[in-house]
Amino acid sequence: MSGLLTRSGRRSASRVAMIGLALALGAGPASAQAEAQLPATPLVIPGLGPLANRLLPAVVNVSTSQTIKPDPKKKPDPDEPQATPGSPFEEFFKDFMDRQGRGSGGDKGATPKPQKSQALGSGFVIDPAGLVVTNNHVIEDADEITVILQDNTNLKAELVGRDQKTDLALLRVKPDHPLPSVPWGDSDKAKVGDWVMAIGNPFGLGGTVTSGIISARARAINDNGPYDEFLQTDASINRGNSGGPLFNTSGEVIGINSAIFSPSGGSIGIGFAIPSDLAKNVIAQLQATGRARRGWIGARIQTVNNDVATALGLDTAKGALVGGFVDKSPAKEAGIQPGDVLLQFDGRDVTNSRRLSRLVADAQVDKPVPVKLWRKGEMKTVMVKVGQAVETEEQTASLGPGTGISPSMPLVKALGLSITEATPDLKDKFKLDDSANVVVVDVAKGSPAADKDLHPGDVILEVAQEEIKSAQEVARKIEDAKKAGRKSILLLVDHGGDLRFVALRVDQG
Repeated sequence: MSGLLTRSGRRSASRVAMIGLALALGAGPASAQAEAQLPATPLVIPGLGPLANRLLPAVVNVSTSQTIKPDPKKKPDPDEPQATPGSPFEEFFKDFMDRQGRGSGGDKGATPKPQKSQALGSGFVIDPAGLVVTNNHVIEDADEITVILQDNTNLKAELVGRDQKTDLALLRVKPDHPLPSVPWGDSDKAKVGDWVMAIGNPFGLGGTVTSGIISARARAINDNGPYDEFLQTDASINRGNSGGPLFNTSGEVIGINSAIFSPSGGSIGIGFAIPSDLAKNVIAQLQATGRARRGWIGARIQTVNNDVATALGLDTAKGALVGGFVDKSPAKEAGIQPGDVLLQFDGRDVTNSRRLSRLVADAQVDKPVPVKLWRKGEMKTVMVKVGQAVETEEQTASLGPGTGISPSMPLVKALGLSITEATPDLKDKFKLDDSANVVVVDVAKGSPAADKDLHPGDVILEVAQEEIKSAQEVARKIEDAKKAGRKSILLLVDHGGDLRFVALRVDQG
């Protein structure tokens, strides 16, 4: 497989000798200067042997099996080999096809037999009574789950609960004695460069220990989920490591190994683990109720980029910009407004929109929390009572390209937009609400507007955080921004019911 895999001589010796000689001959002022530039604290690689021996018994293999039933309506493949009735090979073909679960050899009318599919992953014990954490994708659709301990004891496992959005699952086994377990650590304290150790079941080999460092934090990979903030590590993680623990040097679980990036299917030093600060909250809820219960404030948000920050007067690009609300949302009822930038949630910094989603999801339902925000050049704090998220998939309407309808005003060249009043014909064409006033009918290729993914059919609701009623108002506000020497201007745009802020450069074109 390639890409993201979810579900985890002699000449050289001469060169080394030459370098060593050069260093020896370099003694003197130059070498003293180089020595002075060395770090005060030397790099020390910890000995992981005692730690690994202590942790290995708490890491388990997770074996799953699934019965795949053939589709009785599926027609036989005409290219499938068939033995000639009465030939010496008829019995051979019959035995071969039976072993493959594809019917009785040359008998075309036979019903294909069900097949068993097996998979292996990893997990770890968090409670001596028999609670085991693993990935959801390891046990998903499994008919039977078996946990295999380090001493090869096989225990049937039952599913306590699972959460698809965070790819976590909790299992329960019933051992005849308390099992070795491992504690949760604080992934928020883990820093890039910290030593870590992964233990798991790569390629079905059983307890395997690898080590490395944390290479990066807060990684979002391939839009895997709305709450992703993966830890990236160069500790070797391969297929079969999924669900296994990532330990810090204190022997605490700071991550659950879940994915690798690889063009070959093997480790190339880019692996990803679910942070423990996300996992332990979800696992606690799965243990208590069998499902995850997430916080929700009902705001439509987007990340603040440099252009948006400039347009809003922020010194740096940070926070989450509110574009709108779901009906009767806690954020709206608390007084948060479209155009507000949320900078802190419950005392924790909001670096981007994904971080806010994670913080809200982790928040206690029905708890009032302080939210620090930026509104029209001023810092404010409001109290928001966190609601409970309902796990549904939002559907966003998609608009097709325009057909060159002539606008009632000329192209706004600085932005690359052709806009006009939303006539009844345009409302019908783009399926717009009656309240729409100004609609985009054309976007120039290569323009700032095209770069920001604006499309014909988008409705402009606000410019510079002020409501607009006509296309002429849009043009006037753009000109005012130019005269004031501003580099960008903020538009609130409705794209098929999805509200978002778009910062467009007014000093281009």
